[in-house]
Amino acid sequence: MKWTTPADLRIQVQKLWDRGLLLASLAGGESLFPRRLALKGPDSRELSERFAEVRDWIAQLSAAAGPCRIEWRNVNHRVLGANDIPSAVWIDTLADALRLIGKLRAAEQFAALVGLTGERQPELLPWLAMRPLRALQLAEDWPQLLAIVAWLRGHPRPAVYLRQIDLPGVHTKLIEAHRGVLAELLDLVLPEEVIEATHTGVGGFCRRYGFLDKPLRVRFRLLDPDIRLLPAAAEQDVTLTQAAFAALDLPLSKVFITENEINFLAFPDAPGAMVIFGAGYGFDNLAAASWLRRKAISYWGDIDTHGFAILNQLRGVFPHAASFLMDQATLLAHRSLWGVEPQPETAALARLNAEESALYDQLRENHWGNRVRLEQERIGFQFVLDHLRNR
Repeated sequence: MKWTTPADLRIQVQKLWDRGLLLASLAGGESLFPRRLALKGPDSRELSERFAEVRDWIAQLSAAAGPCRIEWRNVNHRVLGANDIPSAVWIDTLADALRLIGKLRAAEQFAALVGLTGERQPELLPWLAMRPLRALQLAEDWPQLLAIVAWLRGHPRPAVYLRQIDLPGVHTKLIEAHRGVLAELLDLVLPEEVIEATHTGVGGFCRRYGFLDKPLRVRFRLLDPDIRLLPAAAEQDVTLTQAAFAALDLPLSKVFITENEINFLAFPDAPGAMVIFGAGYGFDNLAAASWLRRKAISYWGDIDTHGFAILNQLRGVFPHAASFLMDQATLLAHRSLWGVEPQPETAALARLNAEESALYDQLRENHWGNRVRLEQERIGFQFVLDHLRNR
């Protein structure tokens, strides 16, 4: 068996550092010292048969143990006589542990963060104890992060854009870069009643803490030449905020949603119709438009597992939405244009109708070949026109 070397001792202490345990004690965490390190030494047979190697091992361990404290035991051997052999190795203090792995300066930097936090936001000391290594990574920005926390405590749910926080050294990019950490800090110090708990993650940061968020937008084209929002000569390609779109009251009967921009731009004219440029997963920008619930909605996505997953999600908002050119006949008519779906969806989709569900199952079970997909832009334009005429 391998005997413990000075490098092995350092590795044991380094693991404590990597787990954040050494620094945690500086922020009120549990003290680890004195601490006995694992030691593997020679047994009695090795002491007798490999005495020269044992002597070298003892010399190496003694010379390079540094701040470690070695306990010795006296062994009386019938041939070699009395000898002192290391029986245990101890690290007595945190400073000794830091010195052994060369982390004294980093620990001093962390201690400074603890001191600053204790002065400004003592409620965050448990976070430092829980995530000390992350705090070290944030050391340069930590004073600004504390300032943001303090500002928001004084201005709960401020109803301003992040850009409008006026603090020395604080800018929008700093906040955006650290939204995940700020969320953890703010959740510790803000009252529950000022946190909108339904909004989570980086994308929900603004709404969670009451900042104004960049408004969602809807891009659409009016397909009926007799229905216009812009002057007659202008292309009716319009982008509105979510709120403005929700307030529309247009004499439409049909709404198409397509995920491909070229298909959106080339979508043919149709009486009483509009086409909306989709954004893949997520329909928050459309959910507030209650008037869409009174229109015939047709969704045109890729014929692949994710296309059906997006259709399934759309029906969570508009249950009456129908699929458009997402059927087996369309798929088989374009066999030469099939591609490969990189990472297919496999979940059960409860909102598909029987025909859609059967095709979805065939795709995810590779019935037509390995990860088959037909991207919507590969469907022939005349095929689209013919299909529209028959609707």
